[in-house]
Amino acid sequence: MRYILVNKPYEVLTQFTDEHGRATLKDIVPVPGVYPVGRLDFDSEGLLLLTDDKALQHRLSDPKFKVPKTYWAQVEGTVSEEALEKLRRGVRIKEGLTAPAQARSMPQPAELWERSTPIRFRASIPTSWLAITISQGMNRQVRKMCAAVGLPCLRLIRARIDELELGELAPGQWRELTPEESRKLKAKFSATKNPANRKVAARGENAPQPTPRRPLKS
Repeated sequence: MRYILVNKPYEVLTQFTDEHGRATLKDIVPVPGVYPVGRLDFDSEGLLLLTDDKALQHRLSDPKFKVPKTYWAQVEGTVSEEALEKLRRGVRIKEGLTAPAQARSMPQPAELWERSTPIRFRASIPTSWLAITISQGMNRQVRKMCAAVGLPCLRLIRARIDELELGELAPGQWRELTPEESRKLKAKFSATKNPANRKVAARGENAPQPTPRRPLKS
């Protein structure tokens, strides 16, 4: 079995083929037979797990297993405590009421890579950064949650999946999980575990958050 972490770049599809000729995972991960766990939007960046372990892929993609995922969101405007509290309680989006999220303000991630297409800046409107942890999988959920509290999302990066972090992966780079990482992941999300009784291993609001390191040199 293979378990691969990749830092998906901006405007790369979370699939291996595209009839319209857009960039896909095939362009950056030349490993046959692996498939993404869940999805990451075309215009989002960051951590993605690929595997040929179909049973684990299914469990990690199943909402009832409540796999926590942490995102860094660059938003328009200044983040207020009121907006954070709304996110922590759950907000109403098109798909329904979101579950309570962990949310906090954060500085711009250290040594963050440049995006291939720069975000838009408006001189009259400041931008801020949020760290948001959710365990649901509604369509474009984090972007919609930010919009619901008056903070339009300009850039979205997935920084963490459960205990797996971006670490030193630069956009387009990938690595195999270590034997210990894959063992822990499979044990934690075993088919014999009852998700209703499992404690979600998400970081607290005041816990240290992952930060991207300087991109590896090729």
